[in-house]
Order: sequence, then structure tokens, then C-alpha cells
Amino acid sequence: QVQLVESGGGLVQAGGSLRLSCAASGRTFSSYAMGWFRQAPGKEREFVAAISRPGDSTYYADSVKGRFTISRDNAKNTVYLQMNSLKPEDTAVYYCAADPSPFSRLKLRTTLAAYDYWGQGTQVTVDS
Repeated sequence: QVQLVESGGGLVQAGGSLRLSCAASGRTFSSYAMGWFRQAPGKEREFVAAISRPGDSTYYADSVKGRFTISRDNAKNTVYLQMNSLKPEDTAVYYCAADPSPFSRLKLRTTLAAYDYWGQGTQVTVDS
């Protein structure tokens, strides 16, 4: 089991940048593929980005591709989401999540059901 704690959210002007961090407990962080999801008010939670266990493969939602970068540091048990060129439509609560399935070695997964462990979320607000 792993516990996840996000940080780094806040208020930013459109066009600005933020870096989110997600710190994981436990000694098995490198055995999980990791993902970021977000949920805007009145909308369903949606996939943002995912990264493989060793960090050599990434996948992004079309809406953030070219603007967001997911990375991880297994020595620090931390996954990051660098968000650049932020838009008001990026406003949401951002969640990190862990996917323990061996299927993630073959293909990074984008569905909520694939991720067993979730953080509490961090608010990102982009002001126009």
C-alpha cells in the first residue's frame, strides 16, 4: 500500500506556470506507474498524464500535451507535474494516483479504475 500527498497548487495568472509534487510513502514507489488526474467543478475527474515505473515512458491527454510534463524521482519517492502556459480551463483539483498493475508495464493506463491509490488533491486556479 502507498499513501500519496500532493502539494504545489495555488493561484496563477493565465500563461503562468506551476509545479505540482506528489510525495509517496513506503519503499515500493518504483513498483507503481503514476498518474495525474484533475476534476473541475461540476465535471468528472479526467486523466492528465501518466509515467512508467522507471520513468522512461510518459503519456498525456491531448488537452495538456506540449504544455505539461510529468516526471518522477524514485530516490525521493516523488512524482511531479510541471504545468506551463496555463489556461483558465486548467482550473481544477489535481490528484496523483498509483497504478500497481503489471499491465502498466505494457501500456500506461488512463482510466480512474486502473489506479488503486489516490492523494487528497491540490487546487489549481488559473485566473484570466
